[in-house]
Amino acid sequence: MPHMWWVVAASVVVGLVAAYLIWTAGRVERLQGRAELAARALDAHLLRRAAAAAVLAERRFGVELYAAARIALDASPDEREAAENDLTRQLRGVQLDPGDPDCAAVIAASRRLALSRQVHTDLVRDARSARSRPLVRLMRMGRGREWPRYFDIDDPTLVVPADVPAA
Repeated sequence: MPHMWWVVAASVVVGLVAAYLIWTAGRVERLQGRAELAARALDAHLLRRAAAAAVLAERRFGVELYAAARIALDASPDEREAAENDLTRQLRGVQLDPGDPDCAAVIAASRRLALSRQVHTDLVRDARSARSRPLVRLMRMGRGREWPRYFDIDDPTLVVPADVPAA
């Protein structure tokens, strides 16, 4: 009978370790999935801003802004960061009037993009942190997915002139 307590204690320890490993694996998978969803949302906001900038360039501004918007829309994933940074520089060089609906659409899309980029960066940081822990690496959790990547672009928020009220 005294040996039975050792078996019960060992079973409890094995159960707790298994529960912790299952919880950790689930957490890594959830963080990885959330980072992938944030990347998709960021991509959608990038496309919305580039489309709004293309419309704005067609109606009010010149060829350079339109070219930067088209390049951002058509960029491959490897060229995306550089194209988006170029579009941001072009948009900063243009005087935007928040009273104009086309300019307001670009300003709003840029604000949403900035928020989406921040959420994406936070989730990628959390996912990479969870995947870099020694136990996670030892047990090879999350090995079926690629490491989440940061999307490094300039801050896409645009400055609105002080004398014109924001929309």
